Amino acid sequence: MKLKSKLLLSSFAILAMLTAPSHRLFAASHREAPITALDHKADITDWFAFVSPEHPDRVVMILNVDPFLEPSNGPNYFPFDPNILYEMKIDNDRDGVEDISFQFRFQTEIRAPGVFTGFVGNLLNIPPITALDGPGSEGFSLRQSYTVTMVQGPRRSDLAYGQTLFAVPSNVGPRTMPNYNALRAKGIYELPNGVRVFAGTVADPFFIDLGAAFDSLNFRMAAGGGVLAPSVDADDAHNYAPNTLAGFNVNSIVLEVPITMLTNDGKTHSASDKNGVIGTDGTTSRHKVTVLRDKNSNNNGQNDKANDWGQVQRMGNPLINELIIGTGSKDKFSIDDPANDSQFASFFLDPLLAQIFASLKIPVPPAPRTDLLPLVQYTGPICPFCNEGDAGPIADLLRLNTGVPPTPFAMAKRLGLLAGDAAGFPNGRRPTDDVVDIAARAVAGILKNATTYGTRIGDGVNTPSAPISGTFPYVAPAYSGRDSAHAGPGQPGCTNQPGGICPVN
Repeated sequence: MKLKSKLLLSSFAILAMLTAPSHRLFAASHREAPITALDHKADITDWFAFVSPEHPDRVVMILNVDPFLEPSNGPNYFPFDPNILYEMKIDNDRDGVEDISFQFRFQTEIRAPGVFTGFVGNLLNIPPITALDGPGSEGFSLRQSYTVTMVQGPRRSDLAYGQTLFAVPSNVGPRTMPNYNALRAKGIYELPNGVRVFAGTVADPFFIDLGAAFDSLNFRMAAGGGVLAPSVDADDAHNYAPNTLAGFNVNSIVLEVPITMLTNDGKTHSASDKNGVIGTDGTTSRHKVTVLRDKNSNNNGQNDKANDWGQVQRMGNPLINELIIGTGSKDKFSIDDPANDSQFASFFLDPLLAQIFASLKIPVPPAPRTDLLPLVQYTGPICPFCNEGDAGPIADLLRLNTGVPPTPFAMAKRLGLLAGDAAGFPNGRRPTDDVVDIAARAVAGILKNATTYGTRIGDGVNTPSAPISGTFPYVAPAYSGRDSAHAGPGQPGCTNQPGGICPVN
C-alpha cells in the first residue's frame, strides 16, 4: 500500500511538470481551458444527464456554469449572462451530431434602480423577499427571467408556452430572505407535457480536493496519498480530505423531460435496445460579433450584436477536456463540435497519464487504449447491443442508456458503473457520482480489467458537502451569503477524520 502510494504520487508530480502551466488534470476543475479561464460566465463547470429517480420515464439534464461563486459577494451577486446562449444538446441517432437542443436565454431587469444592491428586505419599509413576483418580491431589484426553447431541425417550440419563468437568486441571508428554501421552491416550474425546469444559484455539487490536485497532485497522506484504503474506498458517505468546493455556489439550469421527447422514434426502449441510448452535452455560446457603442450614445449601455453564435465551451464527459486533451488543444476542443473529435483521437487512445503510470510500473493497458472508447463512442457497456456500424465517430458525448432503471439517490454508489450501479457514470452522470476517482481509474485501465488494473486511485473526497436531494431539482440550495463558511485543511468538514477536522498532510 505504501509503495503504491509513493509511486502514484511520483507519477502525479511528473505529470504535473509535463503538463504545466495549465494543470487541467482532473474532471470539472472549473477552469477547463485557457479560453474559459478568461470568461467565467461561459465556463461550464459540470454537465449531468441521468434517468429521473422520481420519474423513470424522464431524463434530467443539469448544466452548471460560472465557478467558485462566493456566497457573500454582493451587491449584485451572480446573474446569468443575457449575452450567452446556454444549450443542452442530444444526439439520438449515434452520428455525434445533435438532433435536438434545448436553448436557454436570460433577460435582466432592474426594478428599483435607486437601490444600491440587487436584493434588500426588512429595510427602508421594504418587506423581506418571500416571492419571485408579486407581493413579497418588492426587494427583488435585480431580477432575471428566462425562456426555454426546444429546437428540432427547423422547428422551434417554447416549452413554457408563454409563461414567465424567473431565475432563483443567490441566498443573500436570513434578514433579506428569511425562508430561502420556500423562495427557491417558487422557482421550480411544472410545464406542460411532463417538463420541469429550474434555473438559479445553488450549492456547487462537485467535490474534489482541488488544492491538492493543483499542487502537483499532492494528495493528503491521511487520506491515502492518492490510493485509498479499502475501507475508505467503500465509504460513500464521508470525506477524508477537504472538499474545495464546500461553501461555494454555482449557477445551475436543470431540465427534466420525458424520454419520448429525446429518442429518435419518440418511444421508450429497454436497456438492451440501442435506440434508447442517447449522447448528450452542454454548451455555452456568445455572439460572434459585438459592437461596443460610444460612451456618448444614447443606448443605456447596450451594445450591438450580430445574430450568429460562436461556441465558447462544451462539456460531455467530465474528464475529457481536463484529463485527456493537451493544453495546446484545449481551446480548439472547446469551440469545436463533438463530431469532429477524431482530430483528438491520439489523446483518447494513448493518454499521457497512462504513459506515466506505465513508466513507474503501475499496471496500465498498452496503447492503443481501446478500453476508453466507451467514453467517446456508442459501444458496450453503455450501448451493449451497438455493433461496429452503430459506434459512430469518436465524439465526446456523455452517453446515457435511458432503458437502465434509475437507482434512488440514497442507494446510489459513488463509483457508479465501476461499483455495479448501472445507473451511474459513465452511463450518464448524477451529482452523487465521484467522477474524479472514476476518471482516474478509467485512465489506469479499470474499464479493461478491474482485477489487473484496479488500483484504488482517489483523493479521499467521496461525497458533496451539501446534501444532494433525490427530488427535483436534485441540487442543494445556495449557501447563505451571511452565514456560509468554507471547509479546508485544518477545518471541520471531514467527519471520519479525528475530531471531524480535515487533514493538512
